[in-house]
Amino acid sequence: MIHVHDLRKAFDSLQAVAGVSFDVPQGETFGLLGPNGAGKTTAILMLTGVLQPDAGVIHINGETDPTQPQVRRHIGLAPQALSLYEMLSAEENLSFFGKLYGLLGPRLRQRVDVALNLARLTERKHDRVGTYSSGMKRRLNLACALVHDPAVVFLDEPTVGVDPQSRNFLFETIEDLARQGRTILYTTHYMEEAERLCKRVAIVDNGKILALDTVPNLVAQHGGVPAVEIELDELPGDTTTLPGQLEGKVLRFDSEAPQEEPARLAQMGLKFSSFRLLKPNLERVFLNLTGKSLRD
Repeated sequence: MIHVHDLRKAFDSLQAVAGVSFDVPQGETFGLLGPNGAGKTTAILMLTGVLQPDAGVIHINGETDPTQPQVRRHIGLAPQALSLYEMLSAEENLSFFGKLYGLLGPRLRQRVDVALNLARLTERKHDRVGTYSSGMKRRLNLACALVHDPAVVFLDEPTVGVDPQSRNFLFETIEDLARQGRTILYTTHYMEEAERLCKRVAIVDNGKILALDTVPNLVAQHGGVPAVEIELDELPGDTTTLPGQLEGKVLRFDSEAPQEEPARLAQMGLKFSSFRLLKPNLERVFLNLTGKSLRD
């Protein structure tokens, strides 16, 4: 359904996408997980025909040019930057986007009603979008991407800035879309979103895919060993003998045999009030692959 090979895009000296390749079969939710500036949005804009690639091959539903109307009719895009007209109502926004995809007459009205119901905005359909909360706008942004009933859906950071209730609603909606057999490409930098929604995840940084697999396989391959976190009752006289990093009275370190650590720490004369085993997870994979330095 989606085939990408050696996709590239540069802006002056910045190589935003540097040879990205992946395939997404029909019905799969596929995640692009990466820090801000990793190239996720640039990749989506090329896949949806908004940006022209410098090089590479794109196939969407067997077609090679996503700028063509017959290809775009099968594509839905919910961009990170809200694509809504705030002076218009939800119904007017959906009708406008539906017409762009060739919907008219009864079919347009039927799809607008479906999209309003999907976004839970039927009762507010005549209100100007500028009066909506951020969560309502995000739901409408998704509904506009789905108004023409596309087979392939691109969701670029669709939960940015929403409250927990709207976020959970968006999750459930996306899971329902997947059950319907739609092919979904989902970008995020939130680990829990990728773990919950995506069958496979590609971790992206500096325009390149660093790793691509299911979440369990990524954790097994790149998660490292478990970590141990203990809270000391009191600090020893010489803290340089402690394993790992000490923050206040909390000691954290990696261990290949965590079940043996309580006895070993007790032999060192350490007394502690809590002991936590931190298993490798997607966040650990992400930090191991992309680094722990802050990004602006």
